[in-house]
Amino acid sequence: MARWCYRHRLVVLLLWVGALFGVGFAGSAAGTDYADSFSLPNTDSTRAYDLMEKAFPQRAGDTDTVVWKVDDGTVRDESVRSRIEPALEEIGRMEGVGEVSNPYAAQGAAQISENGRIAYAQVTFTEQANGVPKELVEDVVDTAQDAERAGLQVELGGQAITRVQEPPTGIAEMVGIVAAAVVLFIAFGSFFAMLLPLVVAIAALGTGLMATSLLSHVTDVPEVAPLLGSLIGLGVGIDYALFIVTRHRKGILRGMKPEEAAVTALNTSGRAVLFAGGTVCIALAGMLVMNMRFLDGVVIATSLTVVLSVLAATTLLPALLGLLGMRVLSRRQRRRLAAAGPESEEASGLAARWSAFVERRPRSVAVMALVAMVILALPVLSLRLGATDQGNHQESTTTRQAYDLLAEGFGPGFNGPLQVVAERGDTDALVSAIRSTEGVAQVAAAPPSQGITVIQVVPTTSPQSEQTDQLIDRLRDDVIPESGTEAHVGGVTAVFKDFASVTGDRLPYFIAAIITLGFLLLLVAFRSLVVPLTAALMNLIAAAASFGVLVAIFQWGWGTELLGIGKEGPITAFLPVIMLSLLFGLSMDYQVFLVSRMHEEWVHTKDNARAVRVGLAETSRVINCAALIMICVFSAFVLSGDMEGAMAGIGLAAAVALDAFILRTALVPAAMHLLGNSNWWLPDWLEKRLPHLAVEPREEAAGAVGAVGAVGAVENVPHARVPDDEGHSTVVHGFVRGADGEPVEGAVLTLHSQSGGLRLDRVISLADGSYIVSVPEPGSYLLSATAAGHAARARQVMVGEGPLVYDVELAEDEVDAVN
Repeated sequence: MARWCYRHRLVVLLLWVGALFGVGFAGSAAGTDYADSFSLPNTDSTRAYDLMEKAFPQRAGDTDTVVWKVDDGTVRDESVRSRIEPALEEIGRMEGVGEVSNPYAAQGAAQISENGRIAYAQVTFTEQANGVPKELVEDVVDTAQDAERAGLQVELGGQAITRVQEPPTGIAEMVGIVAAAVVLFIAFGSFFAMLLPLVVAIAALGTGLMATSLLSHVTDVPEVAPLLGSLIGLGVGIDYALFIVTRHRKGILRGMKPEEAAVTALNTSGRAVLFAGGTVCIALAGMLVMNMRFLDGVVIATSLTVVLSVLAATTLLPALLGLLGMRVLSRRQRRRLAAAGPESEEASGLAARWSAFVERRPRSVAVMALVAMVILALPVLSLRLGATDQGNHQESTTTRQAYDLLAEGFGPGFNGPLQVVAERGDTDALVSAIRSTEGVAQVAAAPPSQGITVIQVVPTTSPQSEQTDQLIDRLRDDVIPESGTEAHVGGVTAVFKDFASVTGDRLPYFIAAIITLGFLLLLVAFRSLVVPLTAALMNLIAAAASFGVLVAIFQWGWGTELLGIGKEGPITAFLPVIMLSLLFGLSMDYQVFLVSRMHEEWVHTKDNARAVRVGLAETSRVINCAALIMICVFSAFVLSGDMEGAMAGIGLAAAVALDAFILRTALVPAAMHLLGNSNWWLPDWLEKRLPHLAVEPREEAAGAVGAVGAVGAVENVPHARVPDDEGHSTVVHGFVRGADGEPVEGAVLTLHSQSGGLRLDRVISLADGSYIVSVPEPGSYLLSATAAGHAARARQVMVGEGPLVYDVELAEDEVDAVN
C-alpha cells in the first residue's frame, strides 16, 4: 500500500482533500447537536430528574441569571429600578427568551438579599444552553450590562452566558501547532520535513472533528468530546507522522532511494503506528466498561480522530513523501550526502552517552527516578472527585463575579441548590424535617403537579464543599426514610456527586481492564513475562504521578491564577477515566517503540546489557522529541477557556513528560539492566501457544548483508548479520576501551578467517565503545582492532554456537591486551 500511495500521490492527495472538504461542508451545513447528559441509570439523582421531567415538562430551556449590587442604598431605590426594570423588560421581549422572573414583581421578594443590596432575575430561554444562538446571548449580556452606572454593578451567570465568554474556537489548537512546528524544525532542520507531520495531523483532525459534529445528530456526543478529540488527535497525529518521517529520512541518509526509504519506513515504523493506534483505540474503548452514557460520545470522538490519524499517516504521508522526494532532507544534509556518501548506522552523541551511563549505574538511576515519581505522586492521596462550576472561573469573568455576588447575598449554597422530589407521603412533614437538618439554609416547596412535589433545598455550604456531599447523604440515608415519604434528591450538585461516586466505584475495574489488556499485548509482542509486568507497573506509577501534579495545581491551587485557569476545586469526576485511557495508549506507544529495538538486539545477541543500551541509545532522541511535541500541544489547551480541557491538557502534558523523560529514559532501562536476562524469560509451554505478532520488523540497511564466499570480502554496517547458506550465523560483540577504561569511539574492528587471508566483516565502534561483528558459522577467527592514537591489536577468537562476548582493550605499549 505504501508503494501504491507513493506512486499515485496525486490521486491520494485528491481523495484526502475531497474527504476533508466534503465532510467539512456537510458538517457546516448540518451544524452540531451536542448533548451534555450526566445522568446515570439507577442513581437517586436520575430518578429525581425523571420525576421532574414528567411533572414539569415546560422547564426545558436553560435558565441563566442577571445579578446586580449597589454600593449605597438598596436595590429597591427608584434610581436602581429605573435602570434595571427596562433592561429586564427588553430582555423578556427578545425572540428565544421564554420568561424573566423579576424581583420587583409581587412574588419576587425572595430574589432580594436580606440587606437589600443584591438582587437577581432569572432569564429562561426556550432552548438548552448549546441550542441558544450566540447572538441572542450577547444581546442579553449587552442589554443587562448597559444598565450599569457608578455604584451599580451588573453581572450575568449561567451555561449560556459561559459560552459567549469563551475564547474563539481553535486558539488552543493553533498555539499547539505553532509550538510543535518549532520543535519539528529544530529536530529536522528542514522546513518541508517540519510541515509533513503538521499537514498529516491537521488533515486527520479536521476530518475527525467534522465527522464528530455529524455523528452528534445520530448519537449523544457531549460538548467536551470535540475538545478531547482535538487534544488526543493533534498529539498522536503529529507523533505518528514524526516516527515515520524520521525512519524515512534515516533510510535516505543511509543511501536508499526515496521510494524505497518510504516503503521501508511504512513497513517498519508504519507497522508500529498501526499497533500503537490500535492500542490507543482499545484503551479508549475501555471507557465503555464504566457503563456511563456520557463517556460513550467521548469514546466515539477520540477514537475517530485516532483512527483517522493512523489512516493519514499510512496513506497521505507516503503520498506527500513522494511529492517532496529528496527535499525531505535539509540542503546541508543533501550536500553532505552527495559529498561524503551514506551515513553508517551508529548511535552517538548525548543519547549514546546517557545510555552508557544508565548501564554503568542502573541502581542509582532507578532509585533517583523512583524517588522523583513517588514525591510527585504524593498529592494523589488527597484526590477528591467532583465537578467544576462557575465559581472556578477566572475572577475577571462576569460568570465568576455573578457567582460570587449570589454567594455573598444569599449564601454559598445558593449556587448549587438541591431538589428533593417527592411523589408519595406527607410532604409537609418532609419539609419540616429538612428545615431542621444540619447544613440546610433554606427550604421551599413548589405547588405539586401530577402528584409530584419539588422541594428546593439551599445548603449552607458551596456546591463543591465536602459538607454539601455529607448533607446529601444525610437527606438520603436518614431524613427522607424517617419521614416515611418516597422522595429522591436531585439537582446538578447531586448529579455530580453521584457521578463521582459511581466513577470511584467502577474505576478499579476499568484500571484492571486496561492494565490486563496492555499486559497481553506486550506479552504477545515481545515474548516475555517480565517486560509487560514492568510496563504495567510503570503505567501505574506514571498515572499516580500525573494525577499528583493535577491535584497540586487544580485542587490545591498551586499556580491556578498564574496559569490563568481560575480558582481551585475538585477534579472533574470523569477526568480520571479519560486521562487513564489516553495515558495508557500513549505509554504503550513509547514502550513499544523503545522495547521493540531492545528486543531486536536481544534476539540477535542474547546480551541483555547490550540490548538495553543500544535500544535506549537509538530511540530515546525520537521518543523525547515526540514527547516534547505532545507536551506543547497538550499544554496549549490551557487556552481553551474550558476548565475540563485545561485539566486534561495539563494532566496529559505532565503524564507524557514524566513518562518519556523519567520512566522510558531512566527508570525502565535501569530496571531492565538490573533484571538482566530474566527480562526475556517466557515458559516454553507458553511460547508454543502464543501467536506471533510482528510489531516492527527489523529494517535491513541497504547493502548491509552480503554472502560470504571462498573469495572476496564483505564490509557491513555495525549491526549487519551475515548468515551462511545454512543460516548458521552468530556474532562477536563487546566493548573497545583504552588503558584507562574509557570507551574508544571510532575503532575499526575487522573479522578475518583463521589465517587472516579473508576479511569477513568490518565495523566501527559506537560512542560507548560497543561493537558487534557477524560470524558466518562457529569456528576459529582472527579479530583485529585499530584506532587513532592506539596501536593495532589482533587475536584469535573461538566462536561456538552462540554469541561470543569479547571486550578489547587498546593500549600503546602492549602487544596484546584482551580481557
